Amino acid sequence: MKAFAKQCMPVSMVALALTGALTLASIPVTQAQEMTTRALIDRAQIQDLITRYYYNFGKPNPEDFSDFYADDAELILGTTHFKGKEGIEKAYGRGGGNGGARSSSASGSGGNSGGAGSSGGNNALRQAYAFNVIISNPLIIVHGETATSELIFTEYLTEKQGDVPHVRAQGREYATFVKVHGRWRYKTRQIKGGTEPPEGWKE
Repeated sequence: MKAFAKQCMPVSMVALALTGALTLASIPVTQAQEMTTRALIDRAQIQDLITRYYYNFGKPNPEDFSDFYADDAELILGTTHFKGKEGIEKAYGRGGGNGGARSSSASGSGGNSGGAGSSGGNNALRQAYAFNVIISNPLIIVHGETATSELIFTEYLTEKQGDVPHVRAQGREYATFVKVHGRWRYKTRQIKGGTEPPEGWKE
């Protein structure tokens, strides 16, 4: 019996230690979850905004791209800046209601990310069977009423039904967000090639 007790004591002590550790750990963990609930909701809302934005490309009846932005927002495609909702609408051929998104790419380029659009590239998009933009590796950081995000996008073009999609362009988006009447909207959205972030970029 003594030998059996000696064998059981370490097990019971370990169980007791684990129970105590879990009890102590549950307090800060619960508090941390409560503290980050708002941030997790905000991140989900921002990711939903980004996803709907990229789904807008290639749609026959897209939403106005300017609706995704704050009134004083800025869109930067390479070295070209578009300021305010009116400027952003011009960048996308007025965006919604007239098929403008089908003639625009995520990069705003005619064939390489970050450049200005070209009529040849826009015609290719309009005539293509399908144009899709895939986003990946989104890094979203919330700072209360503002937020930042970084992601990679890849444009795929299918010229004819049955064709294999080919990569048209790839680049990175660096964006900031603000809340407008309780809803997240783009404050700045910058498209850039390469792996270096824009000058002065802060997460």
